[in-house]
Amino acid sequence: SAYQLFLSLCDQDHLSEERPHLLSELLSIIQRTRLLRDLDLRSSATSNLISAYRKLLYSLSEDLTDDNLKEIKFLLTETLPRRKLEDNVTTLEVFLELECMDLLSKTNLGLLKSILQPVCPVLAERIRQFEAQNCSLAPSTQVSFDRRVSAEETGKQISLVSLQVFQQSPSSNTLLNKLELSSVPKENQSSSRTEDLGTYPMTTLPRGCCLIISNYDFQGSGLGMRNGTRTDEECLKKVFEWLGFKVEIHRDCTGKEILSLMQELADKSQQRWDCLVCCILSHGLEGCVHGVDGDQVSIKKLIEPFLGTNCPAMAGKPKLFFIQACQGKKQQGVVHLESDGAEHSDVDTDAVRLSNCIPSHADFLLGMATVPDYVSYRDRERGTWYIQSLCEYLVKMVPRGFDLMSILTKVNEDVSKKNDNTGDRKQMPQPVFTITKRIVFPVPSGPAPVLPHF
Repeated sequence: SAYQLFLSLCDQDHLSEERPHLLSELLSIIQRTRLLRDLDLRSSATSNLISAYRKLLYSLSEDLTDDNLKEIKFLLTETLPRRKLEDNVTTLEVFLELECMDLLSKTNLGLLKSILQPVCPVLAERIRQFEAQNCSLAPSTQVSFDRRVSAEETGKQISLVSLQVFQQSPSSNTLLNKLELSSVPKENQSSSRTEDLGTYPMTTLPRGCCLIISNYDFQGSGLGMRNGTRTDEECLKKVFEWLGFKVEIHRDCTGKEILSLMQELADKSQQRWDCLVCCILSHGLEGCVHGVDGDQVSIKKLIEPFLGTNCPAMAGKPKLFFIQACQGKKQQGVVHLESDGAEHSDVDTDAVRLSNCIPSHADFLLGMATVPDYVSYRDRERGTWYIQSLCEYLVKMVPRGFDLMSILTKVNEDVSKKNDNTGDRKQMPQPVFTITKRIVFPVPSGPAPVLPHF
């Protein structure tokens, strides 16, 4: 309690009636001006017994929202013990644990600055100002699970988080990309010893074209209606227009029409485009999507028109495909849930495996709603789990500077926690990619789109 704290301060001779300066400063820091006035301590509130570093941590904690704290804990998933990631752990407790692990100190603010940069850039800038004002302190050191950097390396003024995450799972590489966030002064970037992944340019408006194919009416094909696809379609349109793309929507396309649209998009791709996006919302099986006529279109065929030799205008530029469709046997959904697959269909023995769906050529990213052999779920009113989560986290995380792979990692986490009304059926998306750089959408100048909340 506060009373016990005061007793302890008195016992250690830090506080007395004659020397109330520490209490005055503490009350001033936490902005309890009324108490200062009532206790007539205002004249004593100008001391500097509390270090500027401690004041910085407190001010940061006060300006971080609950949502900010959740994002910080997410970024520190591989760093902090699980008990320190629970909901009841406060921001200051997170900072304290980082100090205990020797990952945070007044001369080592690299980790904290790098974590705050995508979450709240204003607070990251506050740390940089603190470092500039306290230039007599040693430069920020590099943090690593494996070792501490040498004095020679720290002399390069590198403020870098290098949290080594071993690549033991499909998402570990994306986590590494997410956590290796450098904050190196521009004048010293060339001397940095860290390998820069690079970022694809995103400078033109429109950024490129976003093609949305939304299949709903499968009458006559033996496949069910895809109720809820209009919700996905509208959300995708809002989000990618907000991100600066020119959006085209085509509804209820046959297999041949899907392939024709892919070729048309490749043919009209412009040299000035920075990126290309295709979103296909349909029924599917492993390695393919269905046209409304029931024809199967392999994902490999969807992508072929955009290979470097076939579409030179987009060579070396990111080409993003988001596929909302089943990749395996349909399971009967309950109540409002349906599965985006054929009702009584089995996977063909010669079906294209997902690992073979994407060509070896660089600069492709294929975001699948589910892993091979499994279904993906769609609410008849609210849309699909995957597309709704994708739209939600693009809106939430793009303004904070996250790259696309980090966003897709968050989408994986979000969708994996969803379940149907029985609680028995789950879904796990899977990104497959041959991108060679980070994909970072510039922060849009306009207000974020309002998405439906159910």
